[in-house]
Amino acid sequence: MSEPEEDLQREQRDVTKKKEKEKRSAKKKKKKKKKKTEEEEEEEEKCEKEEQQVEEEEENSECVVLRGIFKLGKKSHDVLLTRTRLTWIPITPETPTGEACVLQPGVMLLQDVFAVKVKRRRMIGQQSGGPVLGVALFFCRRRGRRLEEDTLHLHNASAEHTHTWYNTLKDLLTGSSSRPRYLKVFINPSSHKKEAVHIYREHVAPLFKMADVRTDITDVTERKGHALSVMKECKLDEYDGVVCVGGDGSVAELCHALVLRAQLDADSPEKPVTPVLPLGIIPAGSTDVVSCSVHGVRDPVTAALHIVLGHLQQVDMCSFSSLGQLVCFGFSAMFGFGGRCLARAEKKRWMPSSRRREYALVKTLARLRPEDCQLSFLPAKKSNRDVDPESEGEETWTTNQGLYLSISIMSVPCLSPHTPQGLAPNTSLANGSAALIAVGNTSRSEFVKHLKRYSSSSGQFSFSFVETHNVSAVRIRPRSLVGWSEEESEEEGESKTSPIIQSEGAAFPWNIDGELVEIANEVLVRVHPRLITLYGEEVDEAESTVSCSCI
Repeated sequence: MSEPEEDLQREQRDVTKKKEKEKRSAKKKKKKKKKKTEEEEEEEEKCEKEEQQVEEEEENSECVVLRGIFKLGKKSHDVLLTRTRLTWIPITPETPTGEACVLQPGVMLLQDVFAVKVKRRRMIGQQSGGPVLGVALFFCRRRGRRLEEDTLHLHNASAEHTHTWYNTLKDLLTGSSSRPRYLKVFINPSSHKKEAVHIYREHVAPLFKMADVRTDITDVTERKGHALSVMKECKLDEYDGVVCVGGDGSVAELCHALVLRAQLDADSPEKPVTPVLPLGIIPAGSTDVVSCSVHGVRDPVTAALHIVLGHLQQVDMCSFSSLGQLVCFGFSAMFGFGGRCLARAEKKRWMPSSRRREYALVKTLARLRPEDCQLSFLPAKKSNRDVDPESEGEETWTTNQGLYLSISIMSVPCLSPHTPQGLAPNTSLANGSAALIAVGNTSRSEFVKHLKRYSSSSGQFSFSFVETHNVSAVRIRPRSLVGWSEEESEEEGESKTSPIIQSEGAAFPWNIDGELVEIANEVLVRVHPRLITLYGEEVDEAESTVSCSCI
């Protein structure tokens, strides 16, 4: 065979090989397309099934369960009950001209109803029995951030008709799994003006009784940490939730106790565990920033209605540790000005609370001085909502060394009537990060301007000496480890503040959730996303009812 013929055969072989490869690749592409189309078809089928289920659920929820005639006021109404709402339409006679009068129906969502009772006519002194008058539905009505109790009366003298409606409504209301039936209640009678017991008896207990919520009450006044010891011994399986009647300090102590109890039950001493039971907060303190952050208002009735209706909100928490040892769990902390201010106020416990706060504020401003410390923080990731900060791996910390008048770390907005948008308006309840607010060294007048702008709801972070960050962890290390002491002369009314070298027992004052905590060494703060569940809802701004005139 000649060489040209061999070359032609080689070329033909190469061409056939290329064609075979192209055919194989085309077949593979077709198979991939088929697989993709099959997967897409499966996804589409799943989506269609889900949509059908949702539509069926909506249809079932809108199916009329009961229909009857009741009097509302003096007029008869056609009342329709579904699984989600109650609708009533006035019954009007036809006009002589035969034209029908169109009236707007009334609507009430069952998710807003917390109790239903049978109405009876009773004589004075009669405790039970009596002729049936109808059904009374107790529901909550929103007025701004507040939830108010209201009643809808459905009148019908038929005992059989009334009891049918009562039993059906009762079954529909008890079907909600988030609504509590048995609560463990902790009351701190010594909080703020010692009004906790009165607030609970007058405003909260009647609502719990009306909603058929049973309670087990404990007074936590014996010692600090009493709530923790009680929580360790409680059989939490019996309860549907825990309620705290007190201020921010009581709330933080109970949250700390709940997380530690969850760690004990899960046999997880190192890693924080989310408690099974939600916590309800009845505000009875001086500021109640945690309650305001989940309710939008300092109102015991609003807080109680959130509990009986089962409104749940997951909330981020922080862990505070020093030298590898856990100090506590909490929501907010202040180092520098906030810590010193609280330390001075605690030394004047004999004063009324408002006067004590003003005294401490003025005194601390008069002796304003910065802390020389090293501030390090780990910036929060955009998708930090479900990230465990302890599993961050090798992340780059940002470290600053300098003089700071105030450093605040807050995992909640810390709303209050004095600061409607909160001390930390750039964070939210469950965004997986905390707000770090570092106020550098500046003049007293500039620092006072910064403080004043919190009440005006804007501009407090526009100063050049203020920096803010969203963080997942913070480390504060005092550079010189210098503590502080205050020698006061009660007779002369004068005081001198002088730094002292850190010795054993001396420590820096921290304000952690309104409680004074003295720590001698560096502090590590970590954010734990959605660590606890509170009764309430996400709130953007609190109701402003008080104007701050202290500075």
